[in-house]
Amino acid sequence: MNPKEIIAKRVAMELKDNQLVNLGIGLPTLTANYIEEGINVTFQSENGMVGMDKVADGDQIDPYITNAGGQYVTINENGAFFDTSMSFGLIRGGHVDVTVLGALEVDQHGNIANWIVPGKMVPGMGGAMDLVVGAKKVIVAMLHTAKGNPKILKECTLPLTAKGVVDMIITEYAVINVTKEGLVLTEISEDITIDKLKEMTEADLIISENLVYTNAQLV
Repeated sequence: MNPKEIIAKRVAMELKDNQLVNLGIGLPTLTANYIEEGINVTFQSENGMVGMDKVADGDQIDPYITNAGGQYVTINENGAFFDTSMSFGLIRGGHVDVTVLGALEVDQHGNIANWIVPGKMVPGMGGAMDLVVGAKKVIVAMLHTAKGNPKILKECTLPLTAKGVVDMIITEYAVINVTKEGLVLTEISEDITIDKLKEMTEADLIISENLVYTNAQLV
């Protein structure tokens, strides 16, 4: 299983029955592939859809059904389409239970930077700033490092999307809860040691007394 699938599968374990969940573009969209049978989760896409299902492939592709990133997706039989004002009414009105999104940087204060890629054209932060403020729970799903450089920092260096909004960070190696005391490591992959994880993480980590070691293949 590749790292992005490991992350998506672990994120799916956080989602509960009857939740309305927004999946950000990229890695988070894979989460829909790993929802346990019997768990009824409704996925929302900020471009105007609820009931979004898995990424479309082959004959499933309908050119009129895409997520916010322009990726072809499927929609379940109870799904619905609506305009952007309705979509952001759901988000800003506090109706989204969980938002799952990627990040360029997260820091130990729960700050997130995910909209400016250095050296690239800046399209704007889109709906991310609304989602991280409006959702009841914010999960950052991302690779632990970028080209060997830590993405979990003491302080974000890029312009922030929002301050103090992140509740949980899930990477291919760890599950980290953001608390008032700092970043608490609650799960770690059996493929890595705590010392090695600390080397890959600039932010200070508090090791949970109930730390769980996970096998990536069994997540």
